This record gives sequence, structure tokens and C-alpha cells, in this order.
Amino acid sequence: MVEPRNTSNSRPRVALVWRGERTAPGAPVPPNNRLTPVFEALAREGVDAEPAPFSEEAVDAVRAQLLAADGVLVWVDPISGGRDRSQLDPLLREAAAAGVWVSAHPAVILKMGVKEVLYRTRGLGWGTDTRLYETPDDFKARFPASLATGPRVLKQNRGNGGQGVWKVEFASGARLYDAPVEVLHAQRGSEIEHMTLGALIDRCADYFARDGRLVDQPFQPRLPEGMIRCYLVQDRVVGFGRQLIKALMPPPGKDEPPEAGQPGPRIMSGADYPPFQALRAAMEGDWVPAMLRLLELERDALPAIWDADFLYGPKTPAGEDSYVLCEINVSAVLPIPDEAPAEIARCVAHRLSLATFGR
Repeated sequence: MVEPRNTSNSRPRVALVWRGERTAPGAPVPPNNRLTPVFEALAREGVDAEPAPFSEEAVDAVRAQLLAADGVLVWVDPISGGRDRSQLDPLLREAAAAGVWVSAHPAVILKMGVKEVLYRTRGLGWGTDTRLYETPDDFKARFPASLATGPRVLKQNRGNGGQGVWKVEFASGARLYDAPVEVLHAQRGSEIEHMTLGALIDRCADYFARDGRLVDQPFQPRLPEGMIRCYLVQDRVVGFGRQLIKALMPPPGKDEPPEAGQPGPRIMSGADYPPFQALRAAMEGDWVPAMLRLLELERDALPAIWDADFLYGPKTPAGEDSYVLCEINVSAVLPIPDEAPAEIARCVAHRLSLATFGR
């Protein structure tokens, strides 16, 4: 049990961390900050929230701020501008070891916020034919047979923004190691590339550095119908976002306008939005509890905000939609539905109350 920190009658303090330049202590939150609704919701719940922008050049200042807080909420991508979280995560672990409540804890991210979770939970109702490669030799030996079953999507274990996500399919002819393949990166603006399967396998070798790995899933033909983002505060669904995405879709042709390659707006809705009630029921009543058991996580370890991205799977015999999990986002969940900040604030106030009174 975490030792109580705030044993006085003062209001609990929470540091909100995102990647940015440090400002003077006590400086107000910029009016255009995307976390402003979270700051405001925390204040309504009696929690003092303070900005804690993180940069590698200010590690000591960030450490001091986090260790002085009662809780920490984090919005920092795994990869951004050529930088990663290799200096931030040790700070978060140090703060947590000192009794600060951290969401999401780096250990939780390594269990549910990486692509390997797609493999570990492949037997749940959100799963599909998912394969995991832990070494370059394993990838080279098994991926050709996987690709022979149809178009596949490769995903590096830690990434964001489509980085390290590839659609791969044989171009024609024999399904062999030296056969031609078509490859499309999920990053915006990518063009279809033509190479041999062997060249692709060689290109992916860097994804195995530092205990990295690759996950392999079948390409979902209903991708053009959009992606559904299910937002949760711990184990409760707090909203949805549906978006027509362009990642892994062929780029616009020469006669199409450039905007044809841009994703559509993400349409946000609350947890009670009727079209997604079957998905909500499955998440809250089945899939999240089962995920916790498989990953050996306690409910209280779940982040104060996270999301699960789904693509439409095959229709059921009754004509109903099925859903295939393509990613869980834990590190930097933005934007969020309008209903989410209040739920996040209630979660934070409750968690800090437990820590304060040692329950």
C-alpha cells in the first residue's frame, strides 16, 4: 500500500505533465492549452493542478516538482520529434516509489500501452489472428507464411502517430522470401513502396533493438468505414470518437484533390451514444475485466484516462458489427470527449483521498 503523503487539511496537488518548455513556477496555464478543461475540472473537485512541462533539458526541475506533488497525470508520447521517454519514465518511477500517485505508471504502460497487448489478449472478443515476433530471426522465419494468408499489418511495439506501422501484401507471383511486396507506412503522406519481402524484413531489423518486437495482424477490409476510439477512465467508458482515417489507405490519385488524403474529423460522443452501446457493454462487462486478469493488473492500476482503438471486423451471422482492437493508447490521450475531464477529476480526487487517508 502506498504510504499517505498529504496528511494535512490542505488541498491535494497534482502535476500535469506534457512535453514542452518549462515556464516560471506559478505561471498560468496558456489559454489555448488542450488540457485546460482538465485543470478546470480538477479545481472543481478541490484538487490544485499545476503545469509541469517536461523536457530533457529540465530533468532536475521536473523531478523536484513531481516529488513535491501528491499525484501526477502524464501526456507524453512514446516518440516525438526524435525523442522518447527514456528520461521521463525513470522520474515517474522515482516519484511513484516515493508515494506519489502516477497515472499512467510506466510499468502499466509496458503491459497495456504497447502493441504486444494485441497478442496477449488475442483470445478476447476484440482479438484476431495476431502474431508476435521477438527477434529478427523469428520474424524472418515466420512472417512469410503469415503474409501468404493475405495482407497483413506490422506494428512496432512502442510508437504513435502511425510510426512503425506498415501494411504489407504480396504484389504478385509466388509467396516467397524474394518475392515482390507492396508496402505502405501508416504515417501521413506516405506513398506505396515496392520492394522484395527480404528487403522489408531487413528494414524492420531496427524495431527489435532494446528488447523491441513486432506484432502482426490481418488487414481489416472495413478500414474505410472508420475507426472507433473508446475512451475510458479506469474501467468505465466515458465517451467515443469515430473518425474516417486515411492511414494504410492508398494515397490520392493524380486526378484527386490533395485533401482526399486527409483524415476526416473525429466525431465525439458521450458514453450513452446509442450506436456503440454493444461495444460499451463488451468493454465494461467482459473485455476490460478479462484484460486485467491476463495482464495481472489491478483495477486501481488502470490509468485515469486511456483509450482503445477499434476497427470494424466481419459482420456476425445476424448482421451485427464486430470490433477488432488495433491499439491501446495510454501515454498521451488527446483529444478527449467533453464528458471526460469531469470523470478524470473525480477519479483523481478519489485516488488521492485513498492515499491521503491510507486506505
